Amino acid sequence: MSGTVTPLRPGAKPNQVGFERAELGRILDLYGRMVAAGHWRDYAIHCGPDAASFAAFRRAAERPEFRIEKRPALRHRQGMWALYGEGGAILKRGHELGPVLAPVERRLIKLVKDD
Repeated sequence: MSGTVTPLRPGAKPNQVGFERAELGRILDLYGRMVAAGHWRDYAIHCGPDAASFAAFRRAAERPEFRIEKRPALRHRQGMWALYGEGGAILKRGHELGPVLAPVERRLIKLVKDD
C-alpha cells in the first residue's frame, strides 16, 4: 500500500471546497480575538461544491455580521476570497486572505480601544 489516493475518475474535480489548515487557523484566530473582546458569540462553517464559508455571529439567532468566503473558481479573476457584510454586500475581495480580513481586524482594534 502506498500513501497516495487515486481518484476513481481521472481528471475529476473534488466534490467539496474546504479551508486549508493555515487558512482556518488565521480565521479562527481572528474569531477568538473577537470573542475575547465580547463581540462575537457563535460561528458556522459551510463547505459546498463551489465555495466554503465561515460566518461569525453576534448572537446565534440572527444573520451573520461577517461572512468570509473562499471560491476557487474566481482565483484567476477578482480573487477567491471575499468578505461579506451583514446585509450580504461584498466589503472586500482579493487574492489573499490577510488583506480581505483587514476591515474586521481594524474593527477589532476599535473595539479594544473603546473599552
